[in-house]
Parts: sequence; structure tokens; C-alpha cells
Amino acid sequence: MANTTQLQKILWLTYGVVPIVAGLDKFTNLLTNWESYLGAGIKSMLPIEAMTFMKIVGIIEILAGIIVFVRPKMGAYIVMVWLICIALELIFSGHYLDVAVRDLVMAIGAYTLAQLSRMTVKG
Repeated sequence: MANTTQLQKILWLTYGVVPIVAGLDKFTNLLTNWESYLGAGIKSMLPIEAMTFMKIVGIIEILAGIIVFVRPKMGAYIVMVWLICIALELIFSGHYLDVAVRDLVMAIGAYTLAQLSRMTVKG
């Protein structure tokens, strides 16, 4: 049976690696065409091309993953809020609702990491 420290470490690795991988993929589109996740309303409001915007998003995600590794509690809260914002954008666009639900569940996991980090380490 896993103890609290083991569970925290698994979540720490997950919420550190996944944002970094997703962020890096914004530059390659190997996993998916990230631009397609932007709703038409968001695309029309952007002062830059959608792909440029997604690369900026990628940089933010990479930084969030790094923060999780360095300051787990703070990074977990950042990832949690980021995932909720992505889910809300998807819900309001009416597209990729399955991804929105997945991101909300992942946000719960990030919150759990923040709480475990609060209990096991300072960060």
C-alpha cells in the first residue's frame, strides 16, 4: 500500500512532466493539432495568429511544469487553475467537451498534489 509521500511523488512527476510535454508539443503538433482546440470566438479576438498564440501557451505550460518540480504546492495550484481555464474555454466553445471533463478531473488531481505537498514538504 502506497504511503502519502509515494502518492505525492507520483502526482509530482505527473503534473511536472505532463505540462512540459504538452507545452513542447505546441511547437510540433505531434500529439494533436492544438490550434483546433481554440474556439472561433477566441481565435477572432486574438491579435496574433492562433499558432503563435498556442506557442505562447506552450511556453506557459512548460514553465508551469518546471514550477511543479521546484515548488510543488505553488506549481500544483498554477496547473489546477490553468486546467480549469482550459476546461471552461472548451465548455463555452461547445467543442471537445470530453477533453474539458478530463481537464477538470486533472485539476482535481493537481489540487490533491497541492494538498499532499502542503502536508509533506514546503513548496
